[in-house]
Amino acid sequence: MLRVRCLRGGSRGAEAAHYIGSRLRGVFTGWVQRTFQSTQAAAASQNTCAADDKATSPVPKDCLVCSYNEWDPLEEVIVGRAENACVPPFSVEVKANTYEKYWGFYQKFGGQSFPKDHLKKAIAEIEEMCNILKGEGVIVKRPDPIDWSVKYKTPDFESTGMYAAMPRDILLVVGNEIIEAPMAWRARFFEYRAYRRLIKDYFNSGAKWTTAPKPTMADELYDQNYPIHSVEDRHKLAAQGKFVTTEFEPCFDAADFIRAGRDIFVQRSQVTNYMGIEWMRRHLAPDYRVHVISFKDPNPMHIDATFNIIGPGLVLSNPDRPCHQIELFKKAGWTVIQPPVPLIPDDHPLWMSSKWLSMNVLMLDEKRVMVDANETSIQKMFEKLGISTIQVNIRHANSLGGGFHCWTCDIRRRGTLQSYFD
Repeated sequence: MLRVRCLRGGSRGAEAAHYIGSRLRGVFTGWVQRTFQSTQAAAASQNTCAADDKATSPVPKDCLVCSYNEWDPLEEVIVGRAENACVPPFSVEVKANTYEKYWGFYQKFGGQSFPKDHLKKAIAEIEEMCNILKGEGVIVKRPDPIDWSVKYKTPDFESTGMYAAMPRDILLVVGNEIIEAPMAWRARFFEYRAYRRLIKDYFNSGAKWTTAPKPTMADELYDQNYPIHSVEDRHKLAAQGKFVTTEFEPCFDAADFIRAGRDIFVQRSQVTNYMGIEWMRRHLAPDYRVHVISFKDPNPMHIDATFNIIGPGLVLSNPDRPCHQIELFKKAGWTVIQPPVPLIPDDHPLWMSSKWLSMNVLMLDEKRVMVDANETSIQKMFEKLGISTIQVNIRHANSLGGGFHCWTCDIRRRGTLQSYFD
């Protein structure tokens, strides 16, 4: 802005007028020059773009990425890795998402490897799972192995990494678009690096690639005094709608979203805030509708062991965590099924999850499901529904925080975009 001190009287007024006139002429001349240069640059850019367009190969007709729901026939999938998995440092957001009996474990081993023998068994289980998927005709891709023990520092925090075990947590496929979630744990800030090679390949094949706004993960994103001491505290806080993450900036894990064609359901959780949900709502509109649903859950984090949509008009709903909006589904004619109580023993370590990983299944299509070989009760439930079970043992892999749905991200399913709620 041009600021001129006001001068009164005679020669000083003339000097001021002359000064203003010369400045304005200079401003106008500069504007004309910049406009001309900008126009020339734009023309040159257009010519360059035109030349580039001629040199660029067209987008492939059949994009490798295409998935609209959780049950169309599965053709390609990313399966995570347990290699080099590290215990996350015991920060406030980790404390809020884990149970008291494991806090000592995090305080002692944060930044170090998970128990080596346990990891070795988990790696073998996931390798077998990949082989079985391939045997069922599914193309399997894996993230890159990375040393997660390396300490990193941003202007706002320091941490070590965790793993690339759960692609469902960080990647959401909607149609032909791959969305990278921003995440909410500091230990998972750089987790996307393990998937970049794959995502670039999918992008080069014609897929859309979107990275959600990366949070700073500054202290303001977390309630540093989150008053959690017991399970009772968790229930009270959840009932009040209080979470460890604030609304300081958008954050979400992709696993808090679950897809049913044009309708996508999400929960506000310890790792997904309303700003993150609103970002997704605006980004996906108007082709998709994002609905917030909630549960009687003392520790909401990732929706797929609480509410798992397994077919058109068919959903598994955790009886321990009832959905407050279940009538929405019943009125639409959906069948709501309560899975049986999990059979996993109490003494099996589940450092980051509950026993309800038994319902965290992967649909290969409407009539085939990958399910835990140890969970005979839920196998019988699926058989009664006319769905054949593909039984795989991933009990040690469960300890790292996920079942079959968590350990995978479906890249391509053979189907079309439909609405199941109109």
